[in-house]
Amino acid sequence: MTARQKHFEQHLSYVLAAAHRSVSQSLSERLRKHGIKIEAWRVMECLDAGERLTMGELAKRALVNPPALSKLVDRMVQDGLVHRKVAEEDHRQVNLLLTALGRMRMLRIRQEVDEQDRRLSDILDSDSVEFLHEILAKLR
Repeated sequence: MTARQKHFEQHLSYVLAAAHRSVSQSLSERLRKHGIKIEAWRVMECLDAGERLTMGELAKRALVNPPALSKLVDRMVQDGLVHRKVAEEDHRQVNLLLTALGRMRMLRIRQEVDEQDRRLSDILDSDSVEFLHEILAKLR
């Protein structure tokens, strides 16, 4: 390994990107067993929280670009995981809700995500996990 490569790998941006890639790949493998991608899991988690979000708000919260979210939601509707409902207060808006199937799948998927979190937490002590949450929240 050259000095230049070593320096590159010491950049904070690189280390964060490498950690993100590793965690994302591991989580993707876990979710693949359930036929779900990470973005769909994040959408389902947002919907399971019970908040009424616009598509723009949902895209921002689920970390998905709005055009990609529309296509993702279409697939999730076709798969029976979510359904669209016209908002009662404003008929121009559409709310997304988890279906019974979506809720059932969400429970199984959440077990996988919780297991992933436990494995990551096993690498660090509890104080480090809490500190990491605080630091990453600042960067967010």
